[in-house]
Amino acid sequence: MNIHEYQGKDILRKFGVSVPKGIVAFSPAEARQAAEQLFEEQESNVVVVKAQIHAGGRGKAGGVKLAKSPEEAHEIAGQILGATLVTHQTGPEGKEVRRLLVEEGMNIEKEFYVGITLDRATSNNVLMVSTEGGMEIEKVAEETPDKILKIQIDPLHGLLGFQARQAAFFLELDGERFKNGVKFITALYNAYVSIDASLAEINPLVVTAEGRVLALDAKINFDSNALYRHKDYLELRDTGEEDPFEVEASKSNLNYVRLDGNVGCMVNGAGLAMGTMDMIQLAGGKPANFLDVGGTASPETVTEGFKIIMSDKNVKAILVNIFGGIVRCDRVAAGIIEAAKKVGLNLPVIVRLEGTNAETAQTMLDESGLNLISAKGLRDAAEKVNEALAG
Repeated sequence: MNIHEYQGKDILRKFGVSVPKGIVAFSPAEARQAAEQLFEEQESNVVVVKAQIHAGGRGKAGGVKLAKSPEEAHEIAGQILGATLVTHQTGPEGKEVRRLLVEEGMNIEKEFYVGITLDRATSNNVLMVSTEGGMEIEKVAEETPDKILKIQIDPLHGLLGFQARQAAFFLELDGERFKNGVKFITALYNAYVSIDASLAEINPLVVTAEGRVLALDAKINFDSNALYRHKDYLELRDTGEEDPFEVEASKSNLNYVRLDGNVGCMVNGAGLAMGTMDMIQLAGGKPANFLDVGGTASPETVTEGFKIIMSDKNVKAILVNIFGGIVRCDRVAAGIIEAAKKVGLNLPVIVRLEGTNAETAQTMLDESGLNLISAKGLRDAAEKVNEALAG
């Protein structure tokens, strides 16, 4: 689960991570009030008005601007709120800005990168720091990998003191800046572990002329499998930033990811779903989604799956690929037939069922009188999908 920058900073602040003072605003009037409050509390003569969307690259897209007065903050907020920002992470459709963060200005001396995530290859957490702050870390890794330091952290021992100091030395911090840098990195790791985050990324981490070390930006992603331990964080979810189809699928506990193809996929099991999409691509088609209905594939989940797939106007055919291991194929077929009648399918549906009672299931589909086309094997299913598209 992703959250906004201001929400991430609020969480980090509770763990002693230094962040600038900031106030969220949902209207130009609120932005003006926030700016007035910040000007009263700080010595700086500037505030920053930042668009809050679940995507990076906001500054280049015009979503981050400086204001030297409350009036200017009001004017800038009016320009950004309601606008659609298109960045390298939003795709060409962009994202509409519905909220802002008005934040105190910083006397920035240097910018760095700090990130913590899970290294699945080693089963360790990894701390990454770079002297190239404010840039895309993927680009830095590709072009100048020597400017990134990766430190493996054993989850049983946690971040050790020498590792935090090693990271601060790599960033060439000294004196008070070094002490503040070590304190910052240690607090960030504690926050990352305590909230069961899958990513804690600070880009940029800034050092001010006064020697302060702060998170100028913050990206926090939660491990969704651990959210049952942090139910209060569920309230931070902004469904307006998510694909509406994916939001609807989550209500039925379906694993759905929307893609840009024309073949809807309904599969049980993530691995089988990936293989199904590969076969569609190899046969000349293009998958429109990833949809895992789980091991049971009940009539209820199949019905919801059909509804979600058919909501995508780009879908021209549907491929159902179910392996009947936990549940018998004839029960799955009965569920598909029942679901097809409920949703009024008007698209060709190719169904490949494999496992217990697969032959009985195929007979049920063939005799249903519905637009259900049975297939034997995955390749046959993919070819029939493309035949349906061509026809």
